[in-house]
Amino acid sequence: MEVAYRIRLTAILDVTRFLLKQDLPFRGNDESSNSLNKGNFLELLEWYNLRNEEVWKTINQNAPGNNQLTSLKIQKDLTNACATEITRVIVDDIGDKFFSLMIDEAQDASIKQQMGVVLRYVNKNGHVIERFLALVHMPDTSAISLKNAIDYLFAKHKLSLSRLRGQGYDGDSTMRGEFNGLKALILKENPYARYVHCFAHQLQLVVVAVAKENRIVSDFFQYVNMIVNATGASCKMRYQLWQHHHNRLVEQLEKVEIVSGKEKNQESSLARPGDTRWGSHYTTILELISMWTSISEVLQNVHDDDASTNNRGIVASLIDKMENYQFVFVMYLMRRLLGMTNELSLALQQKDQNNVQAMRLIEVVKARLQHFRETGWEEFLGEVTSFCKENSINVPNIEDNMPIRGLSRREEQFITHFHHYRVEIFCEVIDLIYQELLNRFPEASTELLLLVSCLDRRDSFSKFNIHKLLRLAEMYPEDFSVTERMMLEDQLATFIYDVRHDDDFANVGDLGGFAIKMVDTGKCTIFPLVYRLIELALVLPVVTISVERVFLAMNIVKTDLRNKMGDEWMNDSMIVYIKKEVFTTIDNEAILQCFQKMQAHRIQLPPLSSMRRTDGTSNSNVHR
Repeated sequence: MEVAYRIRLTAILDVTRFLLKQDLPFRGNDESSNSLNKGNFLELLEWYNLRNEEVWKTINQNAPGNNQLTSLKIQKDLTNACATEITRVIVDDIGDKFFSLMIDEAQDASIKQQMGVVLRYVNKNGHVIERFLALVHMPDTSAISLKNAIDYLFAKHKLSLSRLRGQGYDGDSTMRGEFNGLKALILKENPYARYVHCFAHQLQLVVVAVAKENRIVSDFFQYVNMIVNATGASCKMRYQLWQHHHNRLVEQLEKVEIVSGKEKNQESSLARPGDTRWGSHYTTILELISMWTSISEVLQNVHDDDASTNNRGIVASLIDKMENYQFVFVMYLMRRLLGMTNELSLALQQKDQNNVQAMRLIEVVKARLQHFRETGWEEFLGEVTSFCKENSINVPNIEDNMPIRGLSRREEQFITHFHHYRVEIFCEVIDLIYQELLNRFPEASTELLLLVSCLDRRDSFSKFNIHKLLRLAEMYPEDFSVTERMMLEDQLATFIYDVRHDDDFANVGDLGGFAIKMVDTGKCTIFPLVYRLIELALVLPVVTISVERVFLAMNIVKTDLRNKMGDEWMNDSMIVYIKKEVFTTIDNEAILQCFQKMQAHRIQLPPLSSMRRTDGTSNSNVHR
């Protein structure tokens, strides 16, 4: 009976593992014996049963009536065992290393406020790792409640707050409040848990601020939204836009005006920009430029066919706006500027991002903005003029006068088109973005990150400064004793001479790759204090993209059709679904043993050694 129990339980676990990895629902609407669709769990188990004779002998009718192992409780317990083992592997991997905390909040499909918790650390191989720890339902989102939830998680998983060396959140006052925010509450207990405001979130705020503070840019984005709405108001209009753009691409290909190839001149649609993801505005502008002729044609058709006077008036104003030089000028300017920040935004979304690299990228964007302002005017103006002439849009003489808006005719004054477009739009918008970058990234000038930048690998450690790195070590007195700081000075001098003359480090790009190379070459043990400094630098979180990915997964796991999932059931499912790479390394035996320890079961799980095939060979590998 015990051997049959192991075979049956292992089969149930195999089915559970498959459904969890694929994020498929377990239960069906009708699980009765005569149902044609009993749900994924029972249907897959029956399929498994029919194709494995050994399983067939121990399951369903052949299993004890009180030990079928197909109830929802067994499924949840096995899922919890899977999640528990995954979390155990992650916590064991962290060990007593430094780590950072990243959290964010979002609503799930049932309008519950959920807090995602991710930990960042450097593993034994020098790799920067970000692991999802838990999803916690928060009925109260005050800073005190968040702190209590974190304390509970740390106690549950035996993580020490004293090893926390970084905090990464968005700009919400609940998170980063100077006195009562979560950041402040944690700093009271651990002053070395340095806070860094998410760089990706700050970059988003830069562009939002520009759109709000500059009237011309704000008007432009409002009209873009109206154009998107007008051309996508119905399936008929969306199809007309697609068909017209398709025909135009075919025509251009036949005339060899454009070339075909992978990711070249593909059919596309005009996407609606998102309010909180300003990278989507960049995509919309690119599509607006590439589909300009098709959009104009569809708007004209809407104007001619629409019987409503109001709608015709709105569409007519959109057509007039698109045929206006200023609209095209701002469109191309925002394309350039959003393109510069979009590269930084995409780079900040990489999983292995570190603060040295992020600060370098911010400096690159600032330099590009400054260069574009100083030297890019003539080329940019030519690009705008070329587009206008190609689409029969009137181009004003740049030296002609134009009236200043907002003044009465009696007080009317004039400025040149050059002044309006060069000074009031081109320079002003660039300066606004540049200033916002300075304001929104105060961390880039704080002492901590400036000291960390001394570890920049570029130009053979050109920014390397022993005295600044010693100051960095002084900021972590818990991690560097007075004696170790004295030893560190000599160790840094030897270290920098060594790596500058070591060919193994010649092609290492960033600080993360440098840490990996130190482990590979054994220099982490030769220069342990230097490696400790590098670990502290890498642990600091600069973006919270991993937490946002958790919420994307949450919307996959808990859908509108599965909105009654309990908090524990969803958390366990999320852990397995998100950390598949860890889940695949855990064998069935560890999960089964965890399951057996949860509570007393009617039948004890026999050891693997007791399972034998009829031919005398071991049966331990029949089920993974």
